Amino acid sequence: MRTALALVFACLFAAASATSVQAQVAVSANDGKMALVDGATVASRAPTPDTVTVIDLSVSPPRVAGTVRAPVSVVGPPQSVAITPDRSLALVTSALKLDPADPAKTVPDTVVSVIDLRAAPPVVLATLHAGRQPSGVSINGSGTLALVANRADGTVSVFAIEGTRVTPAGIVDLGAKDSGPSHVAFTPDGARALVTRNNDSLVSILAVSGTTVTYAKQDVVAGLKPYGIEIAPTGDLAIVANIGAGTTGGADTLSVLDLRATPPRAIDHVTVGLIPEGIAISPDGRYVAVTVLNGSNAPPGSSFARDFGLLKILRLDGTTLRPLTEAKIGRWCQGVAWHPDSRSVLVQCMIERAIRTFRFDGTQLTPGPAIAVDAGPAGLRARH
Repeated sequence: MRTALALVFACLFAAASATSVQAQVAVSANDGKMALVDGATVASRAPTPDTVTVIDLSVSPPRVAGTVRAPVSVVGPPQSVAITPDRSLALVTSALKLDPADPAKTVPDTVVSVIDLRAAPPVVLATLHAGRQPSGVSINGSGTLALVANRADGTVSVFAIEGTRVTPAGIVDLGAKDSGPSHVAFTPDGARALVTRNNDSLVSILAVSGTTVTYAKQDVVAGLKPYGIEIAPTGDLAIVANIGAGTTGGADTLSVLDLRATPPRAIDHVTVGLIPEGIAISPDGRYVAVTVLNGSNAPPGSSFARDFGLLKILRLDGTTLRPLTEAKIGRWCQGVAWHPDSRSVLVQCMIERAIRTFRFDGTQLTPGPAIAVDAGPAGLRARH
């Protein structure tokens, strides 16, 4: 009898463990050391620890499944988190850290944390190092390779993934140290990757063969200061968020890149407002969600200043983006992620230290409950 019961409990535990690994999740990187003061991102006078929060999307409303301390950064595109296809690991970058010699200042970091999402609570398995100011990070569809854009070095770091082991596998030099590579995204077939270059307004194409990644010496012009980028599930299009002149500029754009063309090229642009920060394509490939700062991070008294940001949804009709609906959100809002059903959206808001949820019926957005986190939510990705 004892042997039979032990077998039953073992089976139940194995099933529960498998369910936890397979659950749809989002991962939020939360920055406790930075603050927004008079329109400037500065070191907080009362910093709290950076954390990473795992959110269970398989329940409604979504809930926090666990939190672990790890270095993160609000500076850089909010695609600073990547999740393996089997939802067992997350990689989280840390672009800036407090200066050990003067905690009122920041300096470039190099850290990439490997987080075990199967553990309860999650744990940091390894601390790796990329180039200076590692920012956007992505993992290929087979879960064997990760790329990290290093903004302060003009390079892309390559990491090989085998099970829970993540190891350095090379550096891609873009040949322009000050180009400011911000985010990198794989095509679905894993044969190419695209890197946004925020400082010189180019999008570079990388060739991928196994763990060998090379700069294809091919660049695409999207818009002014490309930042975030997402590639459609079909692999034929990429959507680029162009942040323009920041809080001193005007309306900024999203660009549609045709990846089927030879060479790839921009084929459409749509205005979305002041500083498109986070961007995500819905799992069904029909919609694009974008968080627009809308002057919510502008200095008080600025003619651009507003007390709220915007979540905008655009419909992808063939190769054309069409504005569909929008909703007011909080201030200095960062990442955005879709629920696997393409009918719910998560949005990070730094000032409120909360992740807002919205239902989307294909036409309108309806606010849902907020998820509180213990620091400013600064980077967000979901894995469906």
